[in-house]
Amino acid sequence: MRKTPQGIGLLSALSLSTLMLVQPALAQVQPPSNSRPMAVPITPSVPDAQDVPYVGTIGLQIDATDLATGAFRVVETVPVAQGAKELILQLPRWLPGEHGPRGPVAELAQITFEAKGQKLAWTRDPVEVNAFHITLPAGTSEVVARFVHTSPLRESEGRITVTREMLNLQWEKMSLYPAGYYVRQIKVRPTVTFPQGWTVFTALDGKTQSGSGNTVTWAETDYETLVDSPIFAGIYAARHDLGHDVTLDLVADKPELLAIKPENLQAYRNLADEAVAAFGARHFDHYDFLLALTDRMGGIGLEHHRSSENQQEPKSLTDWAGYDWDRNVIAHEFSHSWDGKYRRSAKLWTPDYRQPMQDNLLWVYEGQTQFWGLVLAARSGVQSKDMVLGSLANYAGTFSQMAGREWRSVEDTTLDPVFAARKPKPYASLTRGEDYYTEGALVWLEADQIIRDGTAGKRGLDDFAKAFFGVRDGDWGVLTYEFEDVVKTLNGIYPYDWASFLTTRLQTPGQPVPLGGVERGGYKLEFREEPNPYDKARMADAKVLGLFNSLGVTLDKDGKVTASRWDGPAFKAGLVSGMQVVAVNGDAYDADKLKAAITNAKTGNPGAGRPIELLVKRDDRYVTLPITYADGLRWPWLVRAAPGTAPTGLDKLLSPKAAKSKTGTSRAGK
Repeated sequence: MRKTPQGIGLLSALSLSTLMLVQPALAQVQPPSNSRPMAVPITPSVPDAQDVPYVGTIGLQIDATDLATGAFRVVETVPVAQGAKELILQLPRWLPGEHGPRGPVAELAQITFEAKGQKLAWTRDPVEVNAFHITLPAGTSEVVARFVHTSPLRESEGRITVTREMLNLQWEKMSLYPAGYYVRQIKVRPTVTFPQGWTVFTALDGKTQSGSGNTVTWAETDYETLVDSPIFAGIYAARHDLGHDVTLDLVADKPELLAIKPENLQAYRNLADEAVAAFGARHFDHYDFLLALTDRMGGIGLEHHRSSENQQEPKSLTDWAGYDWDRNVIAHEFSHSWDGKYRRSAKLWTPDYRQPMQDNLLWVYEGQTQFWGLVLAARSGVQSKDMVLGSLANYAGTFSQMAGREWRSVEDTTLDPVFAARKPKPYASLTRGEDYYTEGALVWLEADQIIRDGTAGKRGLDDFAKAFFGVRDGDWGVLTYEFEDVVKTLNGIYPYDWASFLTTRLQTPGQPVPLGGVERGGYKLEFREEPNPYDKARMADAKVLGLFNSLGVTLDKDGKVTASRWDGPAFKAGLVSGMQVVAVNGDAYDADKLKAAITNAKTGNPGAGRPIELLVKRDDRYVTLPITYADGLRWPWLVRAAPGTAPTGLDKLLSPKAAKSKTGTSRAGK
């Protein structure tokens, strides 16, 4: 130890004493004052909607002929009230069916406003950036807006809506509406010019064609109905009458993709029969299934009151067995005409596209629709029963491995579309996603089986559908509801503590795997070494290897990890998204080698007890990860719980109910 000279030590002691005496005084000395701003109050400058008529009728003209750039050129003529000094026009922001703020204002360009041939000054609202404030000169009677909607050309830019063969025109993405009014009170007369020779499908009424036939005008309508009536148009098209004033409107990449066999077309007629039978009423005067058979235009499944936008793989109608997995979208979206469009939760309905939507009851809107989409697909033959059982097994198996269910309720996931904007997540099994769809479907399956058990099979969720969704036949307005209305209707079908049932399963985290409906329905969840029909087909089409229920990863065709299950075996070994598996136990990677390694390491097999060694690449570094896992390959299946041939409750639910229609006509387009 180094010694300190006596003088230095004394000085240090005195200095320390002095410091201790003056420290309190020093602590009270304030530093120079820092700048401390005060918040500038935000004063809303866009008015709330009022239920009063807007003056005049808006003329909306869209040129959709530019297939090279995919740009839509818009001219909109907006009447204004006498003496008005300002007009506020806004692009829809909170879009129906999107459950969140999705208005693509960034895709608008070359925006100008004119009156009497003179350009007008405008500013974008600094808070509500979808709104444009336009200064009006004295005597202005109408404003002409001109702009371009620059639709995406690549998936990285958004959903592609224009190809060489077809387009999907969604009015809310390329039209402005005046602020301060319920959208049902705004009148519009729309006109669109299409590429020459194209067939046009939409639920809009009063179509007239002019000039060379490629300019189409529809009768005056309100803006709410316009936004709810999108267009599919294409060079290769066909329409089929399904009965019940329902049509199947097809556009395709190639003409041969339209060739649906009569027995398969009959499945869609069955779907119309089964839906009307299940819900007991129609909430449309006519209905159009808009279906694009394409891998060029972006995928979609979006509900509307009298139509739906749907995309399926190009061969989904011509290779019926091979694309069984891909055909649920139409059954799902058709169910929305009753559940979601006609009956809608009170907080989700809004008077315009500015007021935020509150998604708390999406487990009815989407969850029960997911249930009915599967049920009606199986009943009609649009999908096979085995495929529907595979879908349910996929849901149940996923939730049996999902860490996020411990901390997050199903109802909380209904807010995911608002704050997560449907973007991919690093660990979806921990954060959860929009699980109100699939877990909601399993909860409604349990509700159906509780009713069946309690009424000796005399009643089920079909009876709820008629009592809740099937009221006021012919009404295609919106009838809102609250949680209490759902409970009351369920109790009217079968008295039970439905409030506690729904609160526990949907609003409370940490619940058991939602297998009540499966087990009451006479089935059980079982894991096998071969994938069920749904998982097998989905993996083959996407060219991925899904090992979520075993190793806990999903890999693409090149061995790149696209998902890693939180706390799964691969995750614990350090294998996460973004890595690439290049070798399995010393051999170059392919899917079969990895499956064989998992099987060989299973308890009881020769390689049991030895880790599965994966050589992985992350950025420019290679590392070997040993994974300890001995349960083998596992894919979920629903299998009958007991032997026998008598139909179980789940079998009865999926069995056809309606008398099948044999009528209907078909016509082919160019």
